[in-house]
Amino acid sequence: MMSETIQATPLVLETRQHILTQMMEIRAAEERIQELFLENLIRGTTHLCIGQEACSVGVAAVLEPGDTVTCTYRGHGHAIAMGMSLKAMIAEMMGKASGACKGKGGSMHMTDAALGLLGANAIVGAQLPIAVGAALTAQVKKTRNIAITFFGEGASNIGAFHESLNLAAVWKLPVLFICENNRYGEYSPMHTTTPVTQIAARAASYGMPGLVVDGQDVETVYHDVKAAADRVRNGEGPVLIELMTYRFRGHSRTDQAPYRPKGELEEWLKRDPILILKARMIADGQLDETEYEELRGAIERNVHEVVEWAKAEPFPALETLYHDIYYEG
Repeated sequence: MMSETIQATPLVLETRQHILTQMMEIRAAEERIQELFLENLIRGTTHLCIGQEACSVGVAAVLEPGDTVTCTYRGHGHAIAMGMSLKAMIAEMMGKASGACKGKGGSMHMTDAALGLLGANAIVGAQLPIAVGAALTAQVKKTRNIAITFFGEGASNIGAFHESLNLAAVWKLPVLFICENNRYGEYSPMHTTTPVTQIAARAASYGMPGLVVDGQDVETVYHDVKAAADRVRNGEGPVLIELMTYRFRGHSRTDQAPYRPKGELEEWLKRDPILILKARMIADGQLDETEYEELRGAIERNVHEVVEWAKAEPFPALETLYHDIYYEG
């Protein structure tokens, strides 16, 4: 079913301020990350979530202590939304020892188990069965915790997606499957690879609810995911949610996205999730342009300071190469 298109119930001022700030922090960090990559200060590759900030922030606002999240390699925003510090994230991107994974994970493997972030994954769809395992853990331990897994629409075409949904449905596991449908599987438009127009329609095959949600409206994301999470916490089984979103940049690195139809990006820029919430807060007398610009300036200065700090941090020592290979309890 499709989420209501009417405006979601406004969140309280404090929550609005928090989620606006988080989305702006993610945007500023991602823009600087792209620059750092072009400056050869970030090695490997990067996948930015610019334009998709409402997905990670709206879902993170629903989490409770003990909940777990797995996500795709486009996971910097999820890490920040879940509470990873900019220092830990940026240092990790630059391969520094003070990074979230001690400089050994990099862009595609942001992980912090203390936050419940069980990892971004470079392998498409690999995070889904991990989330099913985390959900089984919560069920066996009889907690009210849930597992959430983010994936792209392209991942819904692989075996791990179908196996994960099937097992979760059979065992009624407390897991939310959240598809961030940004219309493109790497460089391929969804209609060229997928025979259905809505990924959420696939939920019916596994006897679970499927919901299509406006992924550019952070308040709608919060309310719809919260309702689904409550259902899952009550032992009613998994839910598949499709967040309709869009990445404003290319798939990765220096991809200029020449495969996009003319005018498509411009139409989606009109639905920038940050500007949508900003406009509502201004209309409700909770924010003005001066306050917004001051907030943006403060966030950009903080990102700059963190980057300069990370540049001076040391790389991992050679002898740490064989550390953290096995778990030692």
